[in-house]
Amino acid sequence: MRPLLNNLFGRFSNDLGIDLGTANTLVYVKDKGIVINEPSVVAVNMRTDQILAVGTEASKMVGRTPAHIVATKPLVDGVISDFEVTEKMLNYFIKKVHIERFGFSPRPRVVIGIPLDITEVERKAVEDAALSAGARSVYLIEQPMAAAIGARLPVQDSRGVMVVDIGGGTTDIAVISLGGIVTSRSLKVAGNELNEDIIRYARDYFNILLGERTAEYVKIKIGSADILSDPLLMKVRGRDLVTGLPKEIIMDDTQVREALTRTVRILVDNIKTTIENTPPELVSDIYEQGLLLTGGGALLKNLDHLISESTGVPVLIAEDPLTCVVRGTAVLIDDIDFLTTVMVPPSRDAWKK
Repeated sequence: MRPLLNNLFGRFSNDLGIDLGTANTLVYVKDKGIVINEPSVVAVNMRTDQILAVGTEASKMVGRTPAHIVATKPLVDGVISDFEVTEKMLNYFIKKVHIERFGFSPRPRVVIGIPLDITEVERKAVEDAALSAGARSVYLIEQPMAAAIGARLPVQDSRGVMVVDIGGGTTDIAVISLGGIVTSRSLKVAGNELNEDIIRYARDYFNILLGERTAEYVKIKIGSADILSDPLLMKVRGRDLVTGLPKEIIMDDTQVREALTRTVRILVDNIKTTIENTPPELVSDIYEQGLLLTGGGALLKNLDHLISESTGVPVLIAEDPLTCVVRGTAVLIDDIDFLTTVMVPPSRDAWKK
């Protein structure tokens, strides 16, 4: 009886592709495009255990809530840390894209991008969260594979392609050939770590405490991985750690670059190690075609130049790198046969057509 109901409600549902990221969640709806691009943040009233806001509205509350309201990120380092909150966040997004289907419970088929090297338990948590949120069936796809597909790279060819997907919580590095990942590395070092670097630097050198959103804004505006041709300056406001009062300082790109050096070097060293572990025929392909940067971290100024200088490999930045993964899920939604060849094996029989 349940499969029949799922199929019935499925006729009134739109299949979805979801990039379930540590920093942002993007949702693609079949025949409509990307309809949701919101922070992966949920605001919870701890007294009543009610969800007050999800996504953009919840993000506005970060660092500004009273004690009984917590604006939380239910994903840490690309994996679910709070199952119930993640389930409610996914349920909110699924209902939001089906708002015009009044009177029917949406039961879409869902393709979700996940980080490399997550455990069986973590994969099952993603599947269960999506199914509990209303999905009738779930496919999982590794994020660098989805990013490569979204960037229209020929992942099914014998020629090797290399993708570095720098997200909020994880960086996934993968060499892909014949529809599979040949060599890879997954790091718990990404955009959030860069934000923390800026917060630590401001605390140590200026005796000022910055908020997470302020640090991210500094990174976006004047952060860089290599020397800029034109110097950049920016006013930054925070709390003076000596007096406890508001304080404004001026930071320049040199200081921010110094703050980011350690984390950027970790990224570059792991890219080099991945190339060193790649079969020589595929290294030749990468040298000829270049390495593709995707994810929000790809937008860090001059990161492509630094990686190219360090590895000797041409580096390209994907068009609209923030949406590569969700665009890859969009391609797979429209081509189920292709999806079955590149999907991650489910932790259980999650797909019931």
